[in-house]
Amino acid sequence: QVQLVESGGGLVQPGGSLRLSCAASGNIFNIFAMGWYRQAPGKQRELVAAKTSGGTTTYLDSVKGRATISRDNAKNTVYLQMNSLNPEDTAVYYCNAVHGGRDYWGQGTQVTVSS
Repeated sequence: QVQLVESGGGLVQPGGSLRLSCAASGNIFNIFAMGWYRQAPGKQRELVAAKTSGGTTTYLDSVKGRATISRDNAKNTVYLQMNSLNPEDTAVYYCNAVHGGRDYWGQGTQVTVSS
């Protein structure tokens, strides 16, 4: 089992920035990939960014150039830095870990971009 605890969401003004953090604990040896998904009301959950243990990164097209995912393997923590936020980024953001062929999810953290 892998437990994921997220932090860093909140209310941000358009054009602002935030950093989300996700700490993994439990059976964390050799986690293959960690990343962030988001789900806006009435929409499907979508991948925002992910990073494998080998360093390969993937980004949603609409956040490319505005988002950076980083991973501290020693701390088993993954971060998502997002800049130039706009109202379309409003969603619940979920941390994800892929380990042993299974997906694990955090509880989600709300990000609201509004003036």
